[in-house]
Amino acid sequence: MRFIFYTHSLVSDWNHGNAHFLRGVMRELVARGHEALALEPEDGWSRANLLESQGQAAIDRFDRDFPELASRSYGEGFDHEAALDGADVVVVHEWTDPALVKRIGDIRRDGGRFLLLFHDTHHRAVSNEEAIAEMALCDYDGVLAFGETLRRRYEDRGWGRQVVTWHEAADDRLFRPIEAEKTADLVWIGNWGDGERSEELRRFLIEPVKDLKLSGSVHGVRYPEPALVALADAGLAYHGWIANADVPQAFARHRVTVHVPRRPYVEALPGIPTIRPFEAMACGIPLISAPWRDEEGLFRPGIDYLVAEDGEAMRTQLRRVLDDPDLAASLAACGLETIRARHTCRHRVDELLQTIERLGMPGNTAKEAAQ
Repeated sequence: MRFIFYTHSLVSDWNHGNAHFLRGVMRELVARGHEALALEPEDGWSRANLLESQGQAAIDRFDRDFPELASRSYGEGFDHEAALDGADVVVVHEWTDPALVKRIGDIRRDGGRFLLLFHDTHHRAVSNEEAIAEMALCDYDGVLAFGETLRRRYEDRGWGRQVVTWHEAADDRLFRPIEAEKTADLVWIGNWGDGERSEELRRFLIEPVKDLKLSGSVHGVRYPEPALVALADAGLAYHGWIANADVPQAFARHRVTVHVPRRPYVEALPGIPTIRPFEAMACGIPLISAPWRDEEGLFRPGIDYLVAEDGEAMRTQLRRVLDDPDLAASLAACGLETIRARHTCRHRVDELLQTIERLGMPGNTAKEAAQ
C-alpha cells in the first residue's frame, strides 16, 4: 500500500517529538514492503529553527541516519491533489494548517480513493480547544488519538468520525541498549516547554541533582537564560539540541534518567506519557518519573520505572538507583521487557493496519491493508 503522512516535519526533530514516532512507523511500513512518503511544509518552524541553530549539516544528516525514509516539502503552489493521486492511506497530523486539513478532506469527499485519518499527538484539544474544534474533520474517515483520554475528548466534542487510541512508541531499531562507559550519573533529554513544566523541572531535576551533588547532562532546546543559569548552578552540563539518532548513545553514557511530564498531560490528559519514557526504557536505562497517572496500564510502576511523588522522593529514588546496582539492573531489564512486548513501532503498525481493516477502504485495497 502507499501511505502519505502530512507531518509538521519528518526531517527535523527540533522541539518536535512526533518526528521520532513517525520515522519509526514509516521505517516499519517500508520494512514490510509498503510505500511511505512524508509531506511537510517548507516553512515549518521545527525545520527553520533546526537550520538556524545547527546549520545545514543537521538537515543533511537526516538522509544518512534514515536512508529508507522519503520526505517532500510543499509550499503555497503545491499540487496536493496530484500528490494524493494513487495514495491508499493518508494520515494528517494535527499541526497541519487548518486550511490544508480542510482541503485534504475536500479531496477525499470529492472522490479521493484513499482512507483519510487525522492524527493528534498533542494537548491542544484541552489547552487550545478552539484550534481543534475549528478543524474540518467531517470528511475524515477516522481519528488517531495518542491516548484514551484524548480519544474520549474527541468523542465527547463530536470531532471527527470514528476515534481510536493509537499511542506513540519506541522505534527499537534505533532506541536500544548500547554498551558504553558511564561518564556521568544522570541525563535529562527534553525541551523546556513554554512554562508548562518549569516549576516541575526545578523540583524534580535541578534541585535533586544539586542537593545530591550528581554529575549529569541536559539535552534540549528553548531553555531561557534563567534556566541555563540554574542548570549550571546544579552542576548539569547543557548541550542543547540532540538528534534523536544520538539519544541511545547519550543514555548509554549515564546511569539514570528522569521523566518530567508537561502539566497539561498530568492534569487534563492523564494516561499519556509522551514518547520520552518509551525511548528511555527501550534503551535500557533506569527511569524515575515525576507523578503521572498510567490509567491505561501501559507500564508497571515500581517495576519498569520508579515514581517520585515530590522533590524529596526524587532525591530518595535517585540515591536508591545510584547506590544499588541490582535495582538499577532490574529497572533497566523490566522496562526494556515491557517495551519489546508491547510498545514498539512494530506494535503500532500492527494496530494501524488493524484500524485500516476495521474502517474499510475505498477501492480494492482493503485486503492489502491486512497484509
